[in-house]
Amino acid sequence: MLSINKAEADIRTLIPLAAVTALTFLAAMFLTKLTIGLAFAAVGVFILGVVCFMNPAAGLYILIGAMLLGPQFGIGDVTAAGSRGRGITLRLDDFLLVIIGFSWFLSTAIHKEKGLFLKTPLNRYIAYYFIVCLVSTLIGYMMGRVRGPSGIFFVLKYFEYFIVYFMAVNYLKEKQQMERLMWAMLLVCFVVCLIAIYQIPSGVRVSAPFEGENGEPNTLGGYLVLMLSIVLGLLFHNYGTIKRKLFLGSLVFFILITLAATLSRSSWLALGPMLIALIWFSRRKLFVLIPLILLVAVSFLLLPTTVKDRALYTFTQKAGQGQVKVGEIRLDTSTSARLISWQQVLTRDFIAQPLLGYGVTGYAFVDAQYPRVLAETGLMGLFFFFALLMAIYRNARQTRRLDTEDPFYLGISTGYLAGFFAMLTHAVGANTFIIVRIMEPFWFLTAIIIMIPRIQSSSRLDATQRGQTLRIPA
Repeated sequence: MLSINKAEADIRTLIPLAAVTALTFLAAMFLTKLTIGLAFAAVGVFILGVVCFMNPAAGLYILIGAMLLGPQFGIGDVTAAGSRGRGITLRLDDFLLVIIGFSWFLSTAIHKEKGLFLKTPLNRYIAYYFIVCLVSTLIGYMMGRVRGPSGIFFVLKYFEYFIVYFMAVNYLKEKQQMERLMWAMLLVCFVVCLIAIYQIPSGVRVSAPFEGENGEPNTLGGYLVLMLSIVLGLLFHNYGTIKRKLFLGSLVFFILITLAATLSRSSWLALGPMLIALIWFSRRKLFVLIPLILLVAVSFLLLPTTVKDRALYTFTQKAGQGQVKVGEIRLDTSTSARLISWQQVLTRDFIAQPLLGYGVTGYAFVDAQYPRVLAETGLMGLFFFFALLMAIYRNARQTRRLDTEDPFYLGISTGYLAGFFAMLTHAVGANTFIIVRIMEPFWFLTAIIIMIPRIQSSSRLDATQRGQTLRIPA
């Protein structure tokens, strides 16, 4: 054992030396051929890779900051109809995830006892769904339904979220690590809210930072509802010191202001199931119910006119083309477009490719998660997608039922379940489960929820062993 530890120490000492040597050699070869910008970028990538190899936790915290605060870049047109004809969009965290992920793979290859993919209850469901997406897209590409590299690109984007999950579960070994990750996410959420609130005087619908001219307020709204559920879950279970509770309370205030300013009706709709789930899964239901009623009442009274008009716009838009009537009620064009896309998928286009669908991006853009999954990956894709969601819910519920009075475990598990139902609702009118700015935080939180039972069990075993050691007679 001593020789193994010594060998690992020697490897960790040699890696930085080898890295510096390689960097010096490459710089000598290519320095005169690179621009200053590319040279600095190359050095930055190299340093980041070495840092993340030496300290994988640093990579996770960098990702947490970048997932909402990183800029995005368009790199050309996508010909697939399933992408709305937009350019392929890359974000800073896409590049970071490649660098950090490669460093993580390298680290686990050297330290084989860590394992590449920690065995968790979700592994097989993730694998099944990813394989169906990949196979469906490859078939769609061969049949000409998926054009260009866009389909494979988007499938790899889906895989990014799962890499985030596996990196997090591999890292988490104790409760303090969970708390630090959670607080990093909450601080990022606070910064996002401040930047978004700064946009309000401009009169536009606020969106996440650095999204360019065509932001996605619905994306920001979904993210905020997810984070709001976590914050409320922690508050209602008396988590943290007085200072931390004050921060959480102020964060609720900032999230609600920002959420209202997104004018995202799908996000507002998700608030209802989230609050109901928060009450349902809380042990002291009355203790949660009364503050929530007061919070909703006060929020409704203080709503600005623009928010109320946006909510009523669903039914009050002037008559025009493309509107759907439900009985005597005329729906606005945006809601009508979603209903029409649901109808077209379920009653017409799905029938043509029922088993594996048209492939990812092989079907026309659908701004709703469930019909999109059905159209792109067929019944098999929809089955494994729901199987993954059911596995997430089942394990989150088991975590919530643990025999514990720990405020963190109770708060984070209750808030996660509430946020999970909010995301299911949000997905009715948005592609929630493939949106980067929602899914990266979601899978970080999922990793925490999955690891809580294992860490709690390990802590109890350690405590038992320490107690037995203390009882051994001299």
